Amino acid sequence: MDTARAFKPSTILLWRKVQRHAEAERIIRLFPEARVEVVDRQRFAALPVHGRGHPIVAGKRILMIGEASSFLRRFDGCLGERVRCAPYLKLVPISNGCPYYCTYCYLAYVYRDYLPFIKININHERMFREIREATFGACGPVAFNMGEMLDSLALDHVALLMEQLIPFFSRLTGGGLMLLTKSSNIDSLLRCAPNPQVVVSWSLNTQRMIETYEIGTADLQERIEAARQCQEHGYRIRLRVDPGILYDEWQADYAVLLRRALAVLEPENVTLGMLRLVPGHLALASHAYGSRVEGLRRAGLSDHASDGKLRYPSPRRVEFCRFLIDVIRSLGSRMSIGLCRETPEVWSRLKHRCAPHQCNCLVW
Repeated sequence: MDTARAFKPSTILLWRKVQRHAEAERIIRLFPEARVEVVDRQRFAALPVHGRGHPIVAGKRILMIGEASSFLRRFDGCLGERVRCAPYLKLVPISNGCPYYCTYCYLAYVYRDYLPFIKININHERMFREIREATFGACGPVAFNMGEMLDSLALDHVALLMEQLIPFFSRLTGGGLMLLTKSSNIDSLLRCAPNPQVVVSWSLNTQRMIETYEIGTADLQERIEAARQCQEHGYRIRLRVDPGILYDEWQADYAVLLRRALAVLEPENVTLGMLRLVPGHLALASHAYGSRVEGLRRAGLSDHASDGKLRYPSPRRVEFCRFLIDVIRSLGSRMSIGLCRETPEVWSRLKHRCAPHQCNCLVW
């Protein structure tokens, strides 16, 4: 069951500079039981998590309200010597994490150097200015990916970003907003008029993997139903089956996933990706989540990938993607299929069955 709507921070860290900001006051009023602490520093604020479990877990109940020095992070598409992705701009209005407890999430490792918390950046004028400047004079459409560093919708009932961003992109020339979520928190989306510049994508996994590794997220049926409602409302819909995880019954379970989703959805694209972890992540995740990580330890990942990630051997990745592609085509679907952050060996085996320029993060 999706727990995002039940998010209640125990502590709110309020950056002194925005203490009197109307948006900060609005958010604080949503959580009357939270303890509010005014802080002078944003990044290295001392967090009250000692004795309450691992900081990664405890920090998910700490909300900071502050500002961002920049809302955009440029990704050039390079992921090591031989792994390439499409270049895009990461849009980060909410930083440092999300309310879900996905044990494989790389963001926990990214923010390991200082105690994690969820941060809402409220200087929206700067965000809109940066987006406009990024599209001005661009040679082609610019993708603004709001799903790489956060779940796009999980906390939208708190931040109320969709009701600002979707109308903004409808008036923007040369930019597309890419939303990616494991949530069913779509009320704001349904209150907005959809436009072709906004794409909503759901990250899907088998129900067994959701229950094992994606704690607190919407279950598979909740995600499919949320996507169906947004599709009927008029949004462009995509699906991302990622991270694919191998286990004894993976073929049967992933086939069920695709049949259930494609029985009611007509996505313009399905992107396939497999589990990949940064070295050291398993140790960090084990300290945070304990025995829930044991299945990942036994996954048979190799450290020989050219991007430095722990991955399944390439024959297993080809096997996984080929199986899912066969299921998709057997259902009569003709949508484009992309691969997420794959190596040339895998692309070469599947190049006649996938569209290299049509994956989840691209605008077309």
